[in-house]
Amino acid sequence: QVQLVESGGGLVQPGGSLRLSCAASGFTFSSYYMAWVRQAPGKGPEWVSTINSGGGSTGYADSVKGRFTIARDNAKNTLYLQMNSLKPEDTALYYCARPSRANWDSQYAYWGQGTQVTVSS
Repeated sequence: QVQLVESGGGLVQPGGSLRLSCAASGFTFSSYYMAWVRQAPGKGPEWVSTINSGGGSTGYADSVKGRFTIARDNAKNTLYLQMNSLKPEDTALYYCARPSRANWDSQYAYWGQGTQVTVSS
């Protein structure tokens, strides 16, 4: 069974940094695009970033460009999100997600339980 477990969230001050991790199991991790999605209180899900299967191509929402970096270690079946220069607007529950088909950047059918990021002074 597909399992995605996020970790690394916490409370940080504006301007601080956090590194989120997503441990994947139950599928061939290296064959799938992966994404980070977040949901702030009272808002719908917002796409944050995507990385292709090999890790050589990435994409970011305009709101996080230049501050966040997505990466993956296929040998460890782990997805990462390095978050720098954090702002209060980044406060949200962060999820990693996997699409329903290998090498396909659409229909993200599997989500983890999420990890909470709170940016506040």
